[in-house]
Amino acid sequence: MLTGEIRSQVDQIWNAFWTGGISNPLEVIEQITYLLFIRRLDELHTLEERKALRLKRPLERPIFPEGLDPRQRPYEDLRWARFKNAAPAEMFVIVGEHVFPFLRTLGADGSTYSHHMKDARFTIPTPALLARVVDMIDHVPMEDRDTKGDLYEYMLGKIATAGQNGQFRTPRHIIRLMVEMTAPTAKDIIVDPASGTCGFLVAAGEYLRDNHPDILRDDAARQHFHHAMFHGFDFDSTMLRIGSMNMLLHGVENPDIRYRDSLAQDHAEDAERYTLVLANPPFAGALDAETVAKDLTDIVKTRKTELLFLALFLRLLKPGGRAAVIVPDGVLFGSSKAHKELRRMLVEEQKLDGVVSLPSGVFRPYAGVSTAILFFTRTDSGGTRGVWFYDMQADGFSLDDKRTPLLAEDQLGPVPAAVLDVAAQGRNNLPDVLARWRQRDGAERERARTAQSFVVPKAEIAAAGYDLSLNRYKEVVRDTVTYRAPKDILADLAVLEDEIRDGMKALEGMLS
Repeated sequence: MLTGEIRSQVDQIWNAFWTGGISNPLEVIEQITYLLFIRRLDELHTLEERKALRLKRPLERPIFPEGLDPRQRPYEDLRWARFKNAAPAEMFVIVGEHVFPFLRTLGADGSTYSHHMKDARFTIPTPALLARVVDMIDHVPMEDRDTKGDLYEYMLGKIATAGQNGQFRTPRHIIRLMVEMTAPTAKDIIVDPASGTCGFLVAAGEYLRDNHPDILRDDAARQHFHHAMFHGFDFDSTMLRIGSMNMLLHGVENPDIRYRDSLAQDHAEDAERYTLVLANPPFAGALDAETVAKDLTDIVKTRKTELLFLALFLRLLKPGGRAAVIVPDGVLFGSSKAHKELRRMLVEEQKLDGVVSLPSGVFRPYAGVSTAILFFTRTDSGGTRGVWFYDMQADGFSLDDKRTPLLAEDQLGPVPAAVLDVAAQGRNNLPDVLARWRQRDGAERERARTAQSFVVPKAEIAAAGYDLSLNRYKEVVRDTVTYRAPKDILADLAVLEDEIRDGMKALEGMLS
């Protein structure tokens, strides 16, 4: 968890960029990403030097070679520890004319980070701003993995609060809920086909560290974790760089984060490769028919992106693989032939596990659209007995554009550090979602349709045209009004009339 002091340091770095003339939040985080990467390269080279000194042999994998770079500058000068002490004007020349060209040559080592640095651009406009930012970043503690990861997440949060770029960021607590509900294992192969800043992959990695600590003690498991478990696709090079750095700072050495237009490119090489899909893909309406990969339209004939992504998830998953994905509500009840066919496939041919209806304000202030999380397992042989529904009313934050926390920090998220009382549970449904999800094959099947969660048998869903909207099956408790018999009401009126008459007579007697 970040301290107030570190948050303040990050805020100062961010403000320095803004006052220095860079106002685009994506450009700010991109330049910070480059500088963090440069600092990490120096740290890796220092580790190699210490190892060589201890073993008394030459460097095995030096980052900075001996000699001069092509522009006649010693490679040693390109190291963070060296240029951070230079005068601002000299530092500006070193970083702009030597360090960044050096970054663009690093792709040969095969790492995902180096690959995404091949088109690195240095856009910090003045020596004074560069010197100020380098000094600030140098004073941020980066030794601890949790601190590094939380620090970068805090920076990414600033993208979301800065305006138009918030669509790149799914709320972190919703991501964590989806990860907790799918419970990744040490053998999973996880993919997000619209990875953005890699929030889902990061959360899955943190879940595994917390719940399967042995994963980093066994050689084979550790190799799988660092090199084969995490896969992310995006077609925005800035997002690929940011997502890669997010994974790096959360301790994943070499994830597969690569350029891919997920709906346009054929998926033969990735078909049935993954065991877990976690995603909140963008839904942009309809694509031109000629731009859609044929292997997706073979699954469902449509140009609508929300349906094509679901077809993509089925294509990528191995039999037995599972998915947790966010979809707009229209997917649940759309009346087109493609909508109905895709829902039929999920219910009849695969195993639809659950539908969590999200509050409409979850993605404010960027979108007020109603959404839901679909949980399903690819079986190719059916298996749906009943579908578990949950009506989430509150996620711990206000549902207006401000999205203000309604509880203390230790009471937020799906696994809060503090115990929630009844009132707090009403403001944060996420722990309840998780607890009931784990009972979906047991006690949840006995819940009445008036409850916040319940299970609907497959036959009933099929009879309803595979409508998956929660309101189709939820029963509302109406207050009952009991009316008295007319004769009883008339009898009471007669008694009241006699009492009034007697009262009038008594009043007349007193006045006379």
